[in-house]
Amino acid sequence: TRLANGVRIVTERMPEARSVSLGVWVGVGGRDEPAALAGASHFLEHLLFKGTSTRSARQIAEAVDAVGGEMNAFTNREHTAYYTRLPADRADLGLDILGDVLTDPAFRPHEVDAERHVILEEILMNLDMPEDHVHTLLAEALFPGHALGREVLGTRETVEAATRDQIAEFFGRWYLPRNLVVVAAGDLDHDRVAESFAGSLGRLDGGEGPVRQRPQVDVEPRVVLDDPTEQAHVAMGWRAVDHFDDDRYALMVGNQILGGGMSSRLFQEVREERGLCYSVYSWASTYADAGCAGIYAGTAPSRVGELLSVVDDEVAKLVASGVTESELAVAKGFIKGSLVLGLEDSGSRMARLGRSLMARDEIVTVDDQLAHIRAVTADDVAAVASRVFGSPRALALVGHVDESVLT
Repeated sequence: TRLANGVRIVTERMPEARSVSLGVWVGVGGRDEPAALAGASHFLEHLLFKGTSTRSARQIAEAVDAVGGEMNAFTNREHTAYYTRLPADRADLGLDILGDVLTDPAFRPHEVDAERHVILEEILMNLDMPEDHVHTLLAEALFPGHALGREVLGTRETVEAATRDQIAEFFGRWYLPRNLVVVAAGDLDHDRVAESFAGSLGRLDGGEGPVRQRPQVDVEPRVVLDDPTEQAHVAMGWRAVDHFDDDRYALMVGNQILGGGMSSRLFQEVREERGLCYSVYSWASTYADAGCAGIYAGTAPSRVGELLSVVDDEVAKLVASGVTESELAVAKGFIKGSLVLGLEDSGSRMARLGRSLMARDEIVTVDDQLAHIRAVTADDVAAVASRVFGSPRALALVGHVDESVLT
C-alpha cells in the first residue's frame, strides 16, 4: 500500500507464526550527513526510543518488556531502521509505539545529553576493540575524504558538538514520507497495519531524497595504527560493485568461495592448513553508487608478513584461475540454503523486505533471488573476481609490526 502522502507499506503474512516484526526504514544514513554533523543518524537511532510528548523512555521500555517483546534500531551508511518484534496478539502495541516515536520524538535536552554520553562510550568501546577499529580505518582508506569512508557512529568531536536543535532539524528534514518505508512480517493483517500508520506517518507531508556523490578519489594504499595489541589486526579491501550492478550475485558467490565459510579458501589455507589465525573471513558490501569487498584476519605480529603473503596468493589465484565447478556448487548451495533457512523467522523476513526496498526500491521475491544465484557460472565469478580483486587494494592494520613486511 502507498499512503496518500507517499509512505510505502509492505507486509508479508506468515499465518503459522506467533510473532509479528514491524519496522520503519528510513532512506538516510551516515553518508547523508554534513561532515560537521557526522553521527547524526546514529544519534537519532538512540534518541527516538527515549520518549515522545506522551511517553517516557521508561514507559516505552516497560510496555514492550511486559509482553516479552524486543525493540531496537540500527544505522548504516545509507539507511536507518527502527523495529520491534512482539507476540502476534500484541501487534497493535508495536504499531502504536513506532508511529508515535517517528512522528513525535520529544528530544528532551537532558535526554539528549545523557544519550550523548552513551554514544561517546560506544565510540570509545570501538576504539578499544582493534578488530572493529581496523574496519573503520579500512573504510577511510577505501573511500578517502568521502562520506562512505566515515564511521557511522561519528567522532568524539562531532558527537560532543552536536546540539539538540541540530539533531531535531536533521530529523525534521529527512524523516518525511519520501524516505520512509514500513515493512512487517508475521501473523498480521495488512489492512490493519496500513490503517494504523495512516493515522501516524500518514499525517506527515513531503520530503526530499538525499543527493549522493559517487566516490572519485583513489583508494589509499596503506593505513597503519601502531598499537601494542597482542594480535595484529589486518583488513584489506577493494572497490566493488553497487546495488544495481549485474555482477552483484556473482560477487556474492565469489566472496563465499574466497572467505565466506569454513570450506572457503581463506579459512582452509590460512587457518586449517597453516594455523595463522583464529578468525579470517571475507565480505562484500554494495551501496547506491559504489561497493567494496574485503578480507579480515588477526594474527601474531611476528606472522603478519606470512599472513599477507598467503592471503595475497589466494586472491591472485582467484583472479588468475577463477573457481572450480565443485567450489561453485558448494558456495551456491550455502547461499541458497541460508536464504531459505532465514525465512523461518519473522524478523528476518521483515529485514529482507526493508533491505530490498532501501537498496533498489523494489521487492525481489525469494524465487527470483534463488534463480539469480542458480544462474551464476564459474565464468561469471572469474570475471567479477578479475574486475574487483584486480583493482587497487587498500590495507589497514592495527598492531605493532615491522612496517617492512607490509611493502
